[in-house]
Amino acid sequence: MEYKPTIEDVAKLAKVSIATVSRVINNQGGVRKVTEDRIVNAINELGYIRSAVARSMKSKETHTIGIIVPDIKNPFFPLVVSGIEQKARELGYYTILSSTNESPIVEEEIVKIFIERGVDGVIITTANETGDHIKLLQDQGIPIVAVDRAIKKFDVDTVLVDNVNGSYQAVQHLILQGHRRIAIICGPQQTTPGLERFLGYKKALEEYNIPFDESLVIQGDFMEGSGYSAAHELYDSENRPTAIFSSNNLMTIGCIKGLIDLDWKLGEEVSFIGFDDVEIATFIKPRLSVVSRPMMTIGEIAVQLLYERMNVKGDLPKREYLLSPELKIRESCQVKIKI
Repeated sequence: MEYKPTIEDVAKLAKVSIATVSRVINNQGGVRKVTEDRIVNAINELGYIRSAVARSMKSKETHTIGIIVPDIKNPFFPLVVSGIEQKARELGYYTILSSTNESPIVEEEIVKIFIERGVDGVIITTANETGDHIKLLQDQGIPIVAVDRAIKKFDVDTVLVDNVNGSYQAVQHLILQGHRRIAIICGPQQTTPGLERFLGYKKALEEYNIPFDESLVIQGDFMEGSGYSAAHELYDSENRPTAIFSSNNLMTIGCIKGLIDLDWKLGEEVSFIGFDDVEIATFIKPRLSVVSRPMMTIGEIAVQLLYERMNVKGDLPKREYLLSPELKIRESCQVKIKI
């Protein structure tokens, strides 16, 4: 078996302590330049760490991008991540992906790990839009790009979709079909998409002089279970809605499962539009109408913004991209109501 050099071998060759070698490897600072150079030369000579890592210690770059998403089970994020990875590879970067399951505590732990790993930049859909842990990255000089959710407390580049207009278009379409009892399954109101999609719903009602009815507003959590329970709550209400707008894809999946279990006939007894295209949208019958977002493009733009932050010298102003969604009408909202 081929002998693999150890950190002790590096320390011995460089004539320093193991602790000093560790500080250099982990970019912890506090080591004189002449000593650091001697350690890097020893690493290269022994082949202790692959040459790319050794070079990164000299340049202080690892050519890695950390990605933090709130829920990898959400069909939206794999396509965004795919766009990120594809563009990152084109620019010579690799990615590390972590999912927080919507936990700010887990998110802060991941941020600290990314700092320890020496990532060059972070693309994040945060579980806590006002979280102070973002400052940990800024204090280390690590650039950040926010995707899907804004980071309200700090100036960071952001890539969003026009959520207000997307939900407005969906509800407007239902109104023009004659619907007046239009329910919404909301996302968490402390998040950018949750709040903005609710505002788009209300905007459409106001512009068409339809009274706002609190009983038609079901608060969800962007998870499948809340969509399922929302379908049951709306079905059991005294005056059932004739149309439902769901604010995200997982709640859409849950709601559709609920409608099927209740035998509440989609496209016949109730119209439906969901925010975000999902794989089942064109497989089930009737096919689902959706507000679709350019998910791959979102990821690609995020990487480009981050790349510029990491490589352009001098200050750049805060940048925000607001992409347009597309309303795709299919058979799930063919029910027309006589006005």
